[in-house]
Amino acid sequence: MNDQSTPQIRMKINSHHWDIILNGSSPKTGSQILHLLPIESEVRTWGEEIYFSIPLSMPEENAKSTVTLGDVAYWPEGQCFCVFFGKTPLTTTLDEIKPASPVNVFGKVLGDLGKLKTISSGVKVLLEKI
Repeated sequence: MNDQSTPQIRMKINSHHWDIILNGSSPKTGSQILHLLPIESEVRTWGEEIYFSIPLSMPEENAKSTVTLGDVAYWPEGQCFCVFFGKTPLTTTLDEIKPASPVNVFGKVLGDLGKLKTISSGVKVLLEKI
């Protein structure tokens, strides 16, 4: 479906942007999100995770209850796009970052994850195809 080393999605928040590559872990989820782009939403934060509503309702697809640093996922329970850049309130170690409930991991964010720590709830986010 995709060249897994080529970024497919650009996420813009404030004056920053991050590119996202699809990793094939949840191919239907990644494909559905690509078809919806562009998407504009409002960021929410939960620990060192940003998430935001997207107009997609999908069931779990190879859902995971732990993720790794930089994972990009869809949260079926909340119908949200999620980016994990550190510990969530449920996380005890960076080796096992825990989402609120299982997520469909479909990609990896490239670039400086540290900049995500400066993002506040309520700011606008834009997802677009590269």
